[in-house]
Amino acid sequence: MDQLRDIMIKKIITITREKTAQDAAKLMAEHGTGSVIVVNGDNIAGIVTERDLVRKVCTQDIASSKVPLSDVMSSPVITAEPDMPIETAVQRMFNNKIRRLPILENGKLVGIVTVSDLVKHLRTKSLIEKTFE
Repeated sequence: MDQLRDIMIKKIITITREKTAQDAAKLMAEHGTGSVIVVNGDNIAGIVTERDLVRKVCTQDIASSKVPLSDVMSSPVITAEPDMPIETAVQRMFNNKIRRLPILENGKLVGIVTVSDLVKHLRTKSLIEKTFE
């Protein structure tokens, strides 16, 4: 059975909770990603997504440089472990209406899985299965 460790992205973009919404937006743009993990030392404090920035900053017409990440981030963060079966992770994401799932191993952030990663994996798996039918 496929596990999250087989598809997780290991390059995780993090930001400290003292930063602003503008800092998070710049980091996302710089790395071409739709989210950043907010950390407090070695612990996950929250997650900020493009959607959070649009809903909590842009729609309020507030200067993003004045908005602390603590006002924008989603917290607590729903996480998973690397050995979790992919099907279980899909159900967890669906049940919690989330699109990103940070992966923790022994309490340490080691990866992230997004809905796009899951779709790519399932599409590839489907194509491989059709090839061998």
